[in-house]
Amino acid sequence: MNVTRTNWGDLSEQEARPLHRAQKASQLRIAVVIPCYNVRAHILSLIERIGPEVAQVFVVDDVCPEATGEYVVRHCKDDRVVVVTHEQNQGVGGAVMTGYRLAVLAGAEVIVKLDGDGQMDPALIPQFVLPIAEQRADYVKGNRFYNIEDVRVMPRRRLVGNAVLSFVTKLSSGYWTTFDPTNGYTAISAKLLPFLPLTRIHSRYFFESDMLFRLGTIGAVTMDIPMTAIYGDEQSGLRVRQVLLPFIWGNVANMGKRVFYSYFLRGFSIASIELLAGIGLMLFGIVFGAWNWVASARTGLPATTGTVMLAALPVILGVQLLLQFLAFDIGSVPTRSIASLLPWRPIRTEGAPVIRSRFRCGQPGLVETADGGGLPNKDFDTDRGEAKSGVGGS
Repeated sequence: MNVTRTNWGDLSEQEARPLHRAQKASQLRIAVVIPCYNVRAHILSLIERIGPEVAQVFVVDDVCPEATGEYVVRHCKDDRVVVVTHEQNQGVGGAVMTGYRLAVLAGAEVIVKLDGDGQMDPALIPQFVLPIAEQRADYVKGNRFYNIEDVRVMPRRRLVGNAVLSFVTKLSSGYWTTFDPTNGYTAISAKLLPFLPLTRIHSRYFFESDMLFRLGTIGAVTMDIPMTAIYGDEQSGLRVRQVLLPFIWGNVANMGKRVFYSYFLRGFSIASIELLAGIGLMLFGIVFGAWNWVASARTGLPATTGTVMLAALPVILGVQLLLQFLAFDIGSVPTRSIASLLPWRPIRTEGAPVIRSRFRCGQPGLVETADGGGLPNKDFDTDRGEAKSGVGGS
């Protein structure tokens, strides 16, 4: 019997490759943003599980009834953690945008967003950062539906709701290979954020889908990472029955804007003609056929062969042209990372929510923002947690 001997030298080299890739991801300055609303019971354990590859953690208290931010300030000693409290509730999307702004001002290169309920494993952060570090993606998100065994234990209502939301999000964003659009475990290259209209991104539960639409308008590359959600005693504020119709309507509106931006405003191609001709032919066939069907029903006379063909043929051709347009659209999904191609641009803080307080854990002193100042970087050194320009601390 032939026995193949293991070359330990080659094996060590192979094992070194993933280690080298992990080191490449850790060379970037990583920040984590955690929006907080009624997650007091889980927030400290989540922060404790965040590894040393993360340089800073921004906990954004969105006027939480449980005062989660104050709880973190009192009990967390990790000096990487900066606790931010909004003056008014902004919604989960608004809280994330605040964290994004602060992370960019602090010099972060990659920003990871985790929910505060503990369902997302911080040990996966290097896997989410790696595609951005290797310039294979600009935006990375989790996919809880990749593993069939995980899907089997999910409630059927959640599966059906997510399938519908995923399909309409594909239509609205143009990212036909993405799934699980409401997954909040994400990582984004900080260079993209100054090019996104942060004040116009939806501030409530629709913000993940709206974020994909905005990323599509600038041609960013997205990637799904398989993950398993950690379910415990946390309570989710997302109810499929309540959000399904608003999600569908929001995606339909974004789809119309995306098609207009991509195929008429910023570009005109054969796909634009296919879309216009397909819609026109289908509408003509349907209206003409319906009109003659009503006329035939009233008179009792059957429609002629020519009338039937004149109604059916435009519908058939219209469907074919729309399918051609759809194939073109699917083939146009961005595949080349744009982060390295974008010029440096400062992030805009105009219109940002007013912050009531910011505090760095493990260090004494509370820094208050100026009235109506939003996110005035001149009043707060985000990287060091110190007051500047005479803004008081205690």
